[in-house]
Amino acid sequence: MAPRMLELAGSIADGTILWMTGPRTAADYIIPTMAAAAAKAGRPTPATMMGLPVCVTTDVDAAKERAAKDYLIYGQLPSYRAMLDREGAAGPADIAIIGNEAKVRSDVERLVDSGATEFAVSPFGSAEECAATRALLGSMAAEAQPEGAVGPGEHRSKAEERSPNVRAGATS
Repeated sequence: MAPRMLELAGSIADGTILWMTGPRTAADYIIPTMAAAAAKAGRPTPATMMGLPVCVTTDVDAAKERAAKDYLIYGQLPSYRAMLDREGAAGPADIAIIGNEAKVRSDVERLVDSGATEFAVSPFGSAEECAATRALLGSMAAEAQPEGAVGPGEHRSKAEERSPNVRAGATS
């Protein structure tokens, strides 16, 4: 993302959604640029959703090869290439989150440490790897969920925020 676009997002938007952007780029460039623009406009720092491919696996080399193939186009598109270059990544496989459960957990936590407020996942790999990825990330989401919070894929309407007895989409 170019500086002017980040400044615009910081000054008027509620947030941005990043794809194929690593944690160092988010922490050192994207989030501070948006935060400075938001402060200048008298607004709170916008939310940052980071999206990356994720694979819980015991075969890291094979998963990296698959990520390199499956996400090849992102290393060729100028806007994504610029973010990969800023991160020091040769290609998408270098920023994909790949490894055993402990490694994936650590890498996702690093995204939070970089300032990401939300995380979108593109699970990839075999059916078993995708299932393991979803299971781990689901358990991490449950662990991080404050009591009474809305779960993944759910939302609260303005009416629900005012009255806990009102549910979006519910009819009586």
